[in-house]
Amino acid sequence: MTSEFWDVPVGKIAAVVTHLQMFERPAPRKIPSITAELVAHARPDLDWYRDLFTRVGGQHWMWFSRLGMDDADLSAILYRDDVQLYSVRVDGRDEGVLELDFRVSGECELGYFGLTPAMVGMGAGRWLMEHALDKAWGSKNSRFHVHTCTLDSPQALPFYVRSGFTAYHRQVEIADDPRKTGVLPRDSAPQEPII
Repeated sequence: MTSEFWDVPVGKIAAVVTHLQMFERPAPRKIPSITAELVAHARPDLDWYRDLFTRVGGQHWMWFSRLGMDDADLSAILYRDDVQLYSVRVDGRDEGVLELDFRVSGECELGYFGLTPAMVGMGAGRWLMEHALDKAWGSKNSRFHVHTCTLDSPQALPFYVRSGFTAYHRQVEIADDPRKTGVLPRDSAPQEPII
């Protein structure tokens, strides 16, 4: 058995990215009853979006790609008719995000999917995934895909597999550490050391 180590330059972070896909909608799973609503946002306020994005993935994990975008680039994605954005609203507060990207004909990408810590552990993930599956397969699609990485919640990859996705490709991504560039606060994702 051979292995290789690759140096990650100072100021960078590295992640193993796993790509997953499915080619038909899996059988619906039983979901617990939760007091939440799925709210569509056709042209979201960008400050609202960045706040939700940060609370779902930027404080505890390393969700940073959208936070480094300027308003023009971010709105060019979010304001498209073939990109659908939803929030999980509980008692008037948005506590989760679901983004479905239909820009490639015949496919849907699960762009972003996540919940704030307040929603974890109550079955809200299964509830949200069932909504995602209904919406992805409600169109004439032949493929639904997603990718996750080792800088995300360790629950993400097994959750996607339980939801019916199959892993098919793996990559290593190296990026600037968003805590060193100011995109995320330095105390974000404390499980990942800053080097």
